[in-house]
Amino acid sequence: MNISVRTKPAIRVEAGQALVDGHIGPATIEVEGGLIASVDGSAGAAALRFRADGLTVLPGIVDIHGDAFERQMMPRPGVGFPLDIAFVESDRQAIANGITTVFHGLTWSWEPGLRGSDNARAVLACLERIGPQLAAETRIHLRHETYNLDAEDEIVGWLAARRIHALAFNDHMDIALASTGRAHKLDPMVERSGLTREEFLALVERTHARGGEVPASIARLARAAVAAGIPLLSHDDTSPGQRAWFRDLGCKIAEFPTTIETARAAAQAGDAIVLGAPNVVRGGSHTGWTKAADMVGLGYCSILASDYYYPAPLVAPFRLAADGVAPLHEAWQLVSASPAAAAGLTDRGSIAAGQRADLIFVDAADPLRPCLVATMVAGRFAYLADANRLGARP
Repeated sequence: MNISVRTKPAIRVEAGQALVDGHIGPATIEVEGGLIASVDGSAGAAALRFRADGLTVLPGIVDIHGDAFERQMMPRPGVGFPLDIAFVESDRQAIANGITTVFHGLTWSWEPGLRGSDNARAVLACLERIGPQLAAETRIHLRHETYNLDAEDEIVGWLAARRIHALAFNDHMDIALASTGRAHKLDPMVERSGLTREEFLALVERTHARGGEVPASIARLARAAVAAGIPLLSHDDTSPGQRAWFRDLGCKIAEFPTTIETARAAAQAGDAIVLGAPNVVRGGSHTGWTKAADMVGLGYCSILASDYYYPAPLVAPFRLAADGVAPLHEAWQLVSASPAAAAGLTDRGSIAAGQRADLIFVDAADPLRPCLVATMVAGRFAYLADANRLGARP
């Protein structure tokens, strides 16, 4: 006769207000084997308990687009640091801000230097090597500059091997062309590339001359990504027509559409729409575009990402709730369930039995300045600011 013996959960989270089943209320969350065992305390006494009284317990943040790690790689133009040091520090920043799944936005451009071929290969190799040591689950979101035509075959190989976890189509050639006559815009690009001004301008001219090859290259890469089951994103779509073209290629995620008409068309078609959490926190865009909070209110934004600032996704949903744009239980979906779904990660983004135990514990006494107390990744505390809350069962 087979006898089933139910093991005790490893950790029991008690007395917190948790986001469960679409509302925030009392819940006792039990964690075992890296997963949520129950949200009603039914699994039994645990080896350890975490007192969450006074805290809001939320699903960990899934950050689908962030490139703040570049500041650790090159804090000043031309001043580089070892990649492993840079990514360990970026990981600490992510975890300390509640990001439990991080997609590092690795830009591979036609320009050399920080966003060049050698660095892209080195970053990927470094993260594959040290990824298991990092606290957050770390993934690669390859931001492919579409004029980087010589990289196509290699990227196809990365896709087939599933070395990257999302592919975005970027096109900043127009910015490069527009910057050639403006020193304050051109100089940072030149410094980042490691070229002289004359060499950089000549590279822009040669690269731009191959523009006729770009659409077919995009289509081939999109087919390879779809075949590999890799999510596709298009970046800075300028019109509903451009968004529709990318959608037809399999790009179901629109990143930072540049017009309200484009965002509206994306929303009506059921696309996921990514905007920047820093825009919400700052109360507007640093580039002069519309307020992300307004887009959330209109239903034209389904995901908020860190973009260039890791603290923003934690603060932004609380800001939206405080400003009456959306209640917290809805606003939080923008940084958890929605990005998880868009990335095809069905095992996280919500607090429910069977989901990964990616949880964050927030003191929201000041709703405009939520304070992270602890971060749990796959059932393990990766960040803990108040150890007195954790103890053995009495």
